[in-house]
Amino acid sequence: MPGAFENRVALVTGGGSGIGRAAALRLAKEAAKIVVADYVPEGAERTVKLINDAGGKAIAVSADVSVAADVQLIIRKTIEAFGRLDYAFNNAGIEGTIADTVSYPEDAFDRTIAVNLKAVWLCMKYEIPEMLKVGGGAIVNTASTLGLVAIEGAAAYTAAKHGVIGLTRTAALEFAQKNIRVNCVCPGFTRTAMVERALDKGFIAEAQMIAIEPIGRLGRPEEIAEGVMWLLSDSASFVTGHALTIDGGWTAR
Repeated sequence: MPGAFENRVALVTGGGSGIGRAAALRLAKEAAKIVVADYVPEGAERTVKLINDAGGKAIAVSADVSVAADVQLIIRKTIEAFGRLDYAFNNAGIEGTIADTVSYPEDAFDRTIAVNLKAVWLCMKYEIPEMLKVGGGAIVNTASTLGLVAIEGAAAYTAAKHGVIGLTRTAALEFAQKNIRVNCVCPGFTRTAMVERALDKGFIAEAQMIAIEPIGRLGRPEEIAEGVMWLLSDSASFVTGHALTIDGGWTAR
């Protein structure tokens, strides 16, 4: 579907690396104008350069999406640059601390919930009014297979990602008759900087990750991006409130 997103504007949070970057590049390939928001400005700028060098149109915004003023800044920059907002991929997230429920530090718990859950709410809070101004839109939030199941040592992350699915379904119901669809993706272990950090911390060995996956390997960011693209596109026009699992079969066990 070349050019399927032409003359449309898409915001990608956490777009400076991994799944966010893959989705931003994929959207740009379909002629969307892209706003790349990331806490790490160098990552966002790199994604924007890749898009612009390929003939696309993109801008970068440095922001902490767990802070309302920063999210408002992203939206303001989006409208100033492109005049509208049609699509959003609320993808920014952190892995949090690895500790059991009793030992989990309170400040780390609060930060993980803020970035992985509160930020999704804040983004939708300010994205949806702009979408209503142009007659509708589509949103995809990043949850996780840990929004569907749990593993030991990841209390805050698991709680946040379960919350993202609930938040997604609530917003989907609230705006279903206003031409705004809201869905989420639930990636399994995917080769991203976040997973590499988990490996470095010794939380799990790569061989264990691969053994968990029935398909026999880790996912690629581009594979998750394809699911995001479908949910944002008109091909998914009757899909809202859905949690799309992209996990190599892990949660089917």
